[in-house]
Amino acid sequence: MGIQKHRRSRKSGANRRAHWKARLVALVECPKCHAQMRSHRVCANCGYYAGREVIKIEEEEPKRR
Repeated sequence: MGIQKHRRSRKSGANRRAHWKARLVALVECPKCHAQMRSHRVCANCGYYAGREVIKIEEEEPKRR
């Protein structure tokens, strides 16, 4: 392990860590069902991607008591 020759100032360390922030997820509108979805991914609401059905989404039946 290396030994540091000069102490790093607080500002230098803060500048290095300035880009450690979490970023917001970019959402786009699905062209088929108009729900919000992540770009370049299959829509979780309708199962379509690039104009074709990739995942078959089955509607849940209401539970009977």
